[in-house]
Amino acid sequence: MKTLPRSSRSPLLLFAAALAIPGHALLQAEEWTEFRGPGGQGHSEAKNLPSEWSKRNHVKWETEVPGTGWSSPVIVNGRVYLTSAVEDRSKLSLQALAFDAESGKPIWNTEVFSVDSPTKIHSKNSHASPTAIFEDGKVYVHFGHDGTACVDATSGAVIWKQSSLPYPPVHGNGGSPIIVGDKLIFSSDAASDPFIVALNKTTGEVVWKTARNVETKRTFSFSTPLAIEVNGKTQVISPASGAVISYDPETGTEIWRCLYGEGYSVVPRPVFANGLVYVCSGFNRAILYAIRPDGEGDVTKTHIAWEYSKTVPKESSILVVDDLVYLNDDKGIATCLDAKTGEVQWQERLAAGGYSASPIYADGKIYFQNGEGVGTVIRPGRKFDKIAENDIGEHGLASYGVTEGALFIRTDTKLFRIGG
Repeated sequence: MKTLPRSSRSPLLLFAAALAIPGHALLQAEEWTEFRGPGGQGHSEAKNLPSEWSKRNHVKWETEVPGTGWSSPVIVNGRVYLTSAVEDRSKLSLQALAFDAESGKPIWNTEVFSVDSPTKIHSKNSHASPTAIFEDGKVYVHFGHDGTACVDATSGAVIWKQSSLPYPPVHGNGGSPIIVGDKLIFSSDAASDPFIVALNKTTGEVVWKTARNVETKRTFSFSTPLAIEVNGKTQVISPASGAVISYDPETGTEIWRCLYGEGYSVVPRPVFANGLVYVCSGFNRAILYAIRPDGEGDVTKTHIAWEYSKTVPKESSILVVDDLVYLNDDKGIATCLDAKTGEVQWQERLAAGGYSASPIYADGKIYFQNGEGVGTVIRPGRKFDKIAENDIGEHGLASYGVTEGALFIRTDTKLFRIGG
């Protein structure tokens, strides 16, 4: 059993895919193609990453980013891709941007959508929170109820737009899209009639749209799906309010569901490792569930391997490295669990502040980031081993982007390259 799609590609397939991208260098394994990186689980094969930095030390460059947005950086072929929302009086310009990864200089900036009357959002959210996703020379950008689009990665030209899927949002947008085969899939969990939908990634046309059909008082959530392979078949795991649901990506047909009561406003992306799907249930009381994904129908009473209900994040995604689970709650309590049993290995307080960004694992280290700009670096293991605590000195809620030798950090107004 394995996650899909990019983490399962062989080096030969990666080579062939890279050759098919005109004007671009060979795709490297360490490039960061979507929210939480290749495979979507917060892992990178990048090496030589910095362990220590500050506002003045080990910063290769910093550059201004117009507007606001909490989408994470995507780094491919020497470019950094972001989305942002620029307010101009009563209008809102939803933009895709590209920067040179080596120098930080802007390359192109494309207005994808112009919104006359933007909806109200939560104070911690933005109108550009979903992270873009890169594949085969194209950047797919998603702005929730305001629309989805495909942009040429070289020029920034819009290839297609899809804005025929409006819904009544609560607190704005959040979840990012994923690519499974020829489809772009994302969740649309709104104030009413929540659904998950697949678009043809070539044309933007709707391929299927499936209603959630979960009885819950609050139907809105913001989680990013995860594609996995179980017994030779692909499943799309998508947390919603009240339940996590597995879908057939070809048809949108439900395979199984696991209920978690009135959990809502679910943000963390699921993780798949050690034959288990790890899912956080959202507000009000977050619970971490480890679920066996080989069932059918309602598996609530039959397929939960274990659950953990203390210091579980409502916003950050969890991280699994080998046989250990790492998580940080919204107040910065970090916890390490045995991935197979849920038994607590250690629990420590990170730097003071709120935590929304998701941790990553790269170069043998785990990186946490809080909203005040402080990053904590630890070594994975059954004992807490802190390497460093680093303050960039700027507020930000976006998760890291990673490439060989460097971390990319997005703050309120800037993008930083840390390291070489």
